Amino acid sequence: MRKYAVISLSGGMDSSTLLLRLLSEDYIVTALSFDYGQKHKVELERATELVKYINQTLFTNKPVYTRSEGFKSDYPVKHQIIKLDGLSQLLNSSLVEGGSDVPEGHYADENMKDTVVPNRNKIFSSIIQAVALSISNKNNAECAIAMGIHAGDHAIYPDCRQEFRDADFKAFLEGNWDTKNVTIYTPYLETDKFGILKDGFVWCERLGLDFNEVYKRTNTSYKPIKIFTFHKEYKTYPKEGYPEIEFNKTTYKWYSDYKSASSVERIEAFIKLGIPDPVEYADETGPVTWEVAKKHVEEVLLTNKRK
Repeated sequence: MRKYAVISLSGGMDSSTLLLRLLSEDYIVTALSFDYGQKHKVELERATELVKYINQTLFTNKPVYTRSEGFKSDYPVKHQIIKLDGLSQLLNSSLVEGGSDVPEGHYADENMKDTVVPNRNKIFSSIIQAVALSISNKNNAECAIAMGIHAGDHAIYPDCRQEFRDADFKAFLEGNWDTKNVTIYTPYLETDKFGILKDGFVWCERLGLDFNEVYKRTNTSYKPIKIFTFHKEYKTYPKEGYPEIEFNKTTYKWYSDYKSASSVERIEAFIKLGIPDPVEYADETGPVTWEVAKKHVEEVLLTNKRK
C-alpha cells in the first residue's frame, strides 16, 4: 500500500536529511517551503535546487528500488513554496526583513532568543496538516506530517519541543474529521545536528546520492552573504563583418556566514564528523576557507565550555 508524507522543507540541513529518510522509507513526498519574509531567503533557493537534484538523480536517470513496490521511476518529489505575503511586517524577530541584526555566538546563548519567530512552527504545521489530511482522504491512505525539529532547538524554540508537538497534533485531531490515517513523524526530536548529519550519510548511500551534492544544496546560515562579481563578456555575431561586442555583466553568489549561532551548530556537526562542509563560507572580507570557519567555531565552542 502506498504511503504519503508532507514535509516542511526549510532548505536547511535537518529537513533535507528528513526528506532523504522519507524517500528511503518509500514515502511519496510533498515538500512545502515557506516564504514568510525571512532574511535568509536563500534557503528557498537551496530547497528548490535539492529537490531538482534528487528528482533528476533518482527518478530520471535510473530506477529506484523500494521494498514495498519494487522498481519505480515515476514518483518525483513534489515541491511547492507557500508565500505568506505581508506577515513579516507584523512579526517581531531578528530573522525577518526589517528586524534587528541577527545575533552571533553559541546557539545556547540567551541572545539567541532574538531569532525566535513568533508561532512559526504552528503557522507552518497548520498548513502542512491541512495538506496531509487532504492527501490522506483523497488517496484513502496513510499520510505522515514530517518535520525536522531536533534536540538542539529545544532550549531556544519552544515550538520544537515534544510538549508542543503533542498539543498541536491533538488540536489538529480535535478540529478535523477523518484524521485516522494522518500521523506525525518527527524522528529527530531527541537527536542533535551531529546525529542528523550521520543519518544523512546513511540515506545518501542507500539512495545512491552524493553526500556533498546534497548538503551543498542546503542553507543553515541566518546571515547569508551575497557576493557580487563584475566581469566582461563578449558576443561575436556569426556573420562576417560584424564586430565583437563587449558588455559588462554582474553575477552574484550566496555564501554562508560562520558566526551566527545556526552556522556554529552546523559547523560543529561537520567537525565532529571529521569532514569539511561542502557549503562555502564568507565573512565581511569575502570568501574564506573551511579551515577559517572551522577555527572560529572551535574557539566559540571552547569559550562556551569555559562558562
